[in-house]
Amino acid sequence: MTFGFAPSSAASLPTSAASANRVLEPAEWAAAGIPLLRSPREVVSGLYARHRPGLTTAVVAVLDPDERLRASASFTRRSASADGWMYRNTLLSQLRRVIPHDLRRRTPVRTAVLLYCREGDGRWTEEDGAWMWGLRDACTLHGLRCGAYITLTRDGWQVLGEGRGGRHPSAGSEPEPVAMSEAPPRIPRTGGAASDVLRRAAAR
Repeated sequence: MTFGFAPSSAASLPTSAASANRVLEPAEWAAAGIPLLRSPREVVSGLYARHRPGLTTAVVAVLDPDERLRASASFTRRSASADGWMYRNTLLSQLRRVIPHDLRRRTPVRTAVLLYCREGDGRWTEEDGAWMWGLRDACTLHGLRCGAYITLTRDGWQVLGEGRGGRHPSAGSEPEPVAMSEAPPRIPRTGGAASDVLRRAAAR
C-alpha cells in the first residue's frame, strides 16, 4: 500500500487561511505526542467488525489504559467541506452520547481514536487534517487523551503519522474474525447471599 502525504490545497495556503479551516498539518500532528497503539491491527479489525463502516463513515472509539474498548460510535460525514470545527462538534456530540467525560481527572486515562473510511489512498489530505484537529480538540473538551487517527481505504488501513498500516481490513472488505478485547462486565459489589450467587454465576 502507499505511504506518505498527498498534495493538498492546505499546504499552499497561507497559515492564517489554513488555521481558519482548523486543519492540522502532518508535522503538527507528529509534534503533538500522540500515543502509539500497541496493537493497531487488532484495534482496526475490531472496530471494522463491529461497525462495518462504509465510505465517508467515521468511527470514534474510547480505549482504556489496557487498550480495551470502552465505548464506540459510528456516523456518516454530512458536510462537504473539511472544517475541523464542525468535525470537533460532531465527535464531541458522539463522545458525550456513549461515555461520561473525564474532566475531573488531572491527567487523562482513557484514549480516543478515530477511524475514517474514505476514497483515495492512505496519504494525508486536508480532510484528514480537519479530522485530526477535530479529534484533538474534542478529546481536550471531554477529558480524554487524543489517540491515533486511522484511515481506511480500498488499499487497506493506515495510522497516519506513524507509518504503520496493512491491507486488511480495507473499505468494502469482509470483516476478519478478529475482535478487539472489551472490558468484562463488572459484578456489583453487594454483600451476603446475593453476592455469593453472582460469584457462582460468573464462574460458570
